[in-house]
Amino acid sequence: MFSKKNLNPSPAISIPSVNAAEIMARVLANPYLSAGGAAALFLSTGMALIAVLGDPHAGSPQVRISLAKVAAMAAPPGWREALHAQQPGGPLVTEDIYRLTNAPIFGGGGDNQATITMGDTAQTSPRDSLAQAPIAGLSAQGPNGLLPIIGGDGRTPAQAYARPFTSNGRPKIALMIGGLGLNAASTRQAIEQLPPEITLSFVPYAEGLQGWIDLARANGHEVLLETPMEPMDYPENDPGPYTLMANAQNADTVHKLEWLMSRATGYFGLTNYLGSRFVGSESGMAAFTGALRGRGLAFIDDGSAARRGGGIPRASAERIIDDQLSGPAIDQQLLALEAGALQKGQALGSAFAYPITLNQVGAWARSVENRGYQLAPASALTTRR
Repeated sequence: MFSKKNLNPSPAISIPSVNAAEIMARVLANPYLSAGGAAALFLSTGMALIAVLGDPHAGSPQVRISLAKVAAMAAPPGWREALHAQQPGGPLVTEDIYRLTNAPIFGGGGDNQATITMGDTAQTSPRDSLAQAPIAGLSAQGPNGLLPIIGGDGRTPAQAYARPFTSNGRPKIALMIGGLGLNAASTRQAIEQLPPEITLSFVPYAEGLQGWIDLARANGHEVLLETPMEPMDYPENDPGPYTLMANAQNADTVHKLEWLMSRATGYFGLTNYLGSRFVGSESGMAAFTGALRGRGLAFIDDGSAARRGGGIPRASAERIIDDQLSGPAIDQQLLALEAGALQKGQALGSAFAYPITLNQVGAWARSVENRGYQLAPASALTTRR
């Protein structure tokens, strides 16, 4: 979705049997695995304590994360700053455990799973909370999990999973925050601390994806699913094994797209991750938008596909607000969004879940409506084109 980011997950790997000392040496030698290894060790100790003392956080929101295999993943800039120190007596949390798998998302779990307690969620009113996914009649079982479908009554996932919105006549401003699911701390911050009108976009490779989406919708956020697309500098910049390629056969594009869409349910549309080359492909985009049209989904892009239609609900961001990672620069981009909304009646911005971005957006969102604007979900800015 964001051209400067690089998401390059590795396929699941088998870890050979070694003794504890060898494992620790390998973990400490690898900067990408050290955090995950420490978290796994912390979790194992915590689980043993819980077995003896009982779970003090029973009933808290939870996400199930498989610990069967762990693959190294390049984290986005700013991820270390997003990690918060564990508070004494706080809930057990493991950060950033991922696995790329072909197994269906709705497969009944498995033996090798750990329950991750997410801690207290922000207080939400019943009007903010969105219906839990999947909504009856809007999905069907596919080879790798549930796929969105248009309901028998003509209702689409784009309509059913969007956050309800009523205009008050003021200029509308929408923001979508992407890259979520890559880091537990920043994902929780976006879900629990940002206003529910802000749209959240999740990485399809993230483990525990359905749990994150469920938590986001429970806090009132509508959700987009990111679609990795071929950039101009591929393969130097490789968005992963399910990247939609510009010169691929239509059947291959649809096959990859269906795998991505089956990762979870509850999203009202897709957004691009990278894709500077793919969005320029007539055949590739025709296959992509045709698949979305058949499943009743919207497409919201970061501005790189602004000229593309496809007969589906569409919106394009006017600007990426955190190309420069400084508070003043982000604030300036948010002011530019306000100016655009004042001029055109509405404006859409996009951003990545950097800690500084979440902090600046949170502060801005608390006061934007006092200046005469209306904060809106991204879906409220879509038009069919």
